[in-house]
Amino acid sequence: MNRIVKSLAALAAACIVGTASAAGGGYPLDPFPTEKLTQQGSLQNGARLFVNYCLNCHGASLMRYNRLADIGLTDEQIKKSLLFTADKVGDPMKIAMRPADAKEWFGALPADLSVIARARSSATGTGSDWLYTYLRSYFRDSTRATGWNNALFENVGMPHVFWELQGTRGATLEEVKEVRDESTGKLTGFVRSVVTFDAAGVRTEKTDKLEGLNHHASRAWTLGKPEGGTMPQSAFDNAVGDLVAFVTYMSDPTAQKRQRLGVWVLLFLGVFTVFAWMLNRAFWKDIK
Repeated sequence: MNRIVKSLAALAAACIVGTASAAGGGYPLDPFPTEKLTQQGSLQNGARLFVNYCLNCHGASLMRYNRLADIGLTDEQIKKSLLFTADKVGDPMKIAMRPADAKEWFGALPADLSVIARARSSATGTGSDWLYTYLRSYFRDSTRATGWNNALFENVGMPHVFWELQGTRGATLEEVKEVRDESTGKLTGFVRSVVTFDAAGVRTEKTDKLEGLNHHASRAWTLGKPEGGTMPQSAFDNAVGDLVAFVTYMSDPTAQKRQRLGVWVLLFLGVFTVFAWMLNRAFWKDIK
């Protein structure tokens, strides 16, 4: 019962965070490479990245270290390479940071990531798509306290923890807004503003009035090319895919097993249906 309550609490917290931060909902999602969910090497590398980069601030209290045996890791490998915030492989993946310290340093307790891949699902894409896009959409922004911003999750509180791997880059936001008369509310025109952040995060803005009324309100981010990272962009994308694969697996560790079992169940039902039809035909043959 306690586990169920904790699961519901974690899911509710993640949903609240998602609802409160929907400002970046218009940014297009990149498709997550789903084949990584069945690649043991990708899941193992994702677990390594999660423990080294995410588990410092974000916990995964509904996931135990010994479940990593499902992706091919032994207890000895877990103890040697991944067990940094617990004493036993049967312990949950919690963080060492105290909740009181987290609230003081960040203003709020960082979200538990146990079910984040499921909580971020929406009509625009899966939670895996959202995470895959989010982790690859950071840019420099000197107006933010962290020095970073995100095209998908605008004004996010989390800094870019992978900046050394990906490098730094700028971004451009082009926005077309309606201009209305304050007294009547009638549409009088449109203005276009272009906000640019260079690779150092320096912000500049230019605003122009558009001629005519045949425009429509719009908002679009364009991200610059990352520079100075220790990984080429393709390698970084691959590493993020591994991490998202592990987080997705963590949200539902038995998903792949259920899918494989489901194939056998459908095959059994198909064969059973054939025999049932043959038995039914033989039974009614004498009666007719």
